Amino acid sequence: IKDIAERFGARIKRRIDKISPMQATRMGAAIRHTITKLEQESAATKILFLFSDGRPQDREYSRPGAQQEYAVHDTHMALLEAKQKGITPFCLTVDPSGHDYLQAMCGDVGYEVLDEIERLPERLPMLYRALAFSNP
Repeated sequence: IKDIAERFGARIKRRIDKISPMQATRMGAAIRHTITKLEQESAATKILFLFSDGRPQDREYSRPGAQQEYAVHDTHMALLEAKQKGITPFCLTVDPSGHDYLQAMCGDVGYEVLDEIERLPERLPMLYRALAFSNP
């Protein structure tokens, strides 16, 4: 939707307006795409925030009936790949049942269940500071 160096403007807003749900949330693929983008940056600290409103779903990428399990596992693997490449991932969700799957999905990657989306503007800078200044 927006590359790192791209300026936010009307063109980006139009791209955002075109986003629509499509039966699957392939978090693992999106994380890997972001890793590729972040690897090209020369920043000393690289943080990948994963914002979510619910459990990942990878329909048609695993056997029927195992989509949720596969999606959680694939997302976990992608988060580990980010860590292995020196990127600090952090998951933030507004899903009240997030604790049910985030432990398995994130492992030792930090995560938080935000009880109200309205708290995001106040919480995000705090998380960023904690992550940015805790890295070597």
